[in-house]
Amino acid sequence: MTTTATAIGSTQVYRVYIKATPQAIWDAITKPEWTERYGYCGRVDFDLRPGGAYTGYTSQGMRASGAPEVGVDGEVLEVDPPHKLVQSFRMAMDPAMAAQGFTRLTYEIEERKNGVSRLTLTHELEGAPVLAVLMSGGMEDEGAGGGWNWVLSGLKTLLETGESLDASGHQ
Repeated sequence: MTTTATAIGSTQVYRVYIKATPQAIWDAITKPEWTERYGYCGRVDFDLRPGGAYTGYTSQGMRASGAPEVGVDGEVLEVDPPHKLVQSFRMAMDPAMAAQGFTRLTYEIEERKNGVSRLTLTHELEGAPVLAVLMSGGMEDEGAGGGWNWVLSGLKTLLETGESLDASGHQ
């Protein structure tokens, strides 16, 4: 697997190559029946139109540990299925991170060759230093999960194998 992460100021960029179509990747990002099977295993709700709401719900395991029902929220800013999704993103489940406000998250999906697509995730985290550490995986040893690397690894694994990564340590 090829995953890269770069921190340029307060922007994180992750790129992963997945043996799947752009539509399959799009569906895995935007449909709850997929998002419940990778990353932090939470259901998403997208109103896929500019101005539409985005809500990311916590998993059952997270709620059993005291997390609120809504983990992240935001607004859809730009939609070009199955190639580009831009949204605002706020970690609503943690008061300190929620107070940092909304950040900007962009998914770009590009078909390459031989059934492989490239997914580039860009998270603009200006003014959200605690969220930046979390999303970079910098709080993994504290039990907060592996950030975007964990999510994208789970997405790739699920689409390529049909299997979920073991999320026991990341919920």
